[in-house]
Formats: sequence, C-alpha cells, structure tokens
Amino acid sequence: MKKLTILVDMDDTIEYLLKEWVEWLNARHGLNVKVDDVRSWNLTEAFPELTPEQVYDPLYYHELWMRVKPMPDAQNVIKKLLEDGHEVYITTSSNYNTLATKITWVLFRYFPYISWDHVIVATKKQMIRGDVMVDDGPHNLEDGEYVRLLMNAPHNRDYDEKAHGMTRVFNWEEIYKAICDVAEGKKEQI
Repeated sequence: MKKLTILVDMDDTIEYLLKEWVEWLNARHGLNVKVDDVRSWNLTEAFPELTPEQVYDPLYYHELWMRVKPMPDAQNVIKKLLEDGHEVYITTSSNYNTLATKITWVLFRYFPYISWDHVIVATKKQMIRGDVMVDDGPHNLEDGEYVRLLMNAPHNRDYDEKAHGMTRVFNWEEIYKAICDVAEGKKEQI
C-alpha cells in the first residue's frame, strides 16, 4: 500500500461547526433556522434578517469553539490513517483572529495526535500539494491536483461533484475506504 499525503479540512469535515453556529445564532436572535436550511456557502443567505456582522460574530467567541464537537468517527479514522503510515495535514482557511482558539479548543482537544507541524493555513488550498484532499467546500477542491473527496454538507448538496471530478462522501468510514482505494491503486490519482 502506497503511503499518501492526506489533506483534511477542519470545519464541517472533522468537526461540526455549522450545527453549533446555527444554534448559537438561533438562541441569540430568537430565530428557528435549521442546519438543512443552509443551502449556500454564504451563511448570511440562511439568516436574511441578520446583518453579515451578526452572522459572523459568533466565530470570535471562545464559547462557540468550546461547543464544537468532532464528526462521528473522524477521530478514529484520522488516527488509523496515521497508524497506516500516511501523512495527515489539517488544512484550514480560518480567520487569523479565530485560528488559535479554534485549533486549541477543537483540534488539539479532540485530535491530540495532530501537532502544529501538521496544520496548514491557506485560503487557496489548490496551492497545497498532496495525494488526497477531504473538504466540504467545493471551491477548495476545484482544480486541485489531488484526489478530491467532497464531504457532504447542507451547503454543498446542490453541487454537481461528478462534473468537477470529485467523489462525494457522507461519513468518515467512506472517507477511509476511498483513501485506502487510492493507496492500493484502485482509485486513480490526479
């Protein structure tokens, strides 16, 4: 089995930020938006009664990040990928004002086997080299020179992943299988 460099997004890929963010906004502003109502990458579209500042304000609170939990099986699968001998890098395009809080309260708390040496902060993820990228943002995968695994999320459900050479995955078990297929040469690399 070939050893791979695997690039993994953070928000809504290894952890479930959207759920906590929507719940925070609902509680703070007396709204009843559901996670499935978020049909666009631009969260303000799901909260038309709020200003963009009100929508993005929660990201600056430690309390929000302390509530964010990992996706089911993400911890075990990432650990297993490392045990299989793969290099795993967490790739995030976080705002520099919230990065330290997010990394401390989510990544290092739930994924203690990941260190700063394996965190890449980039707004144009296509510039990062790797064999596989797992991300919920189609814009982060488009034109990337790696096998592209699109983590299913409400905001990307209307996206045609096949037309862009991506494979949609619904959970971390599927991600592990897809990565093993790449490592074993069953799925062609880009």
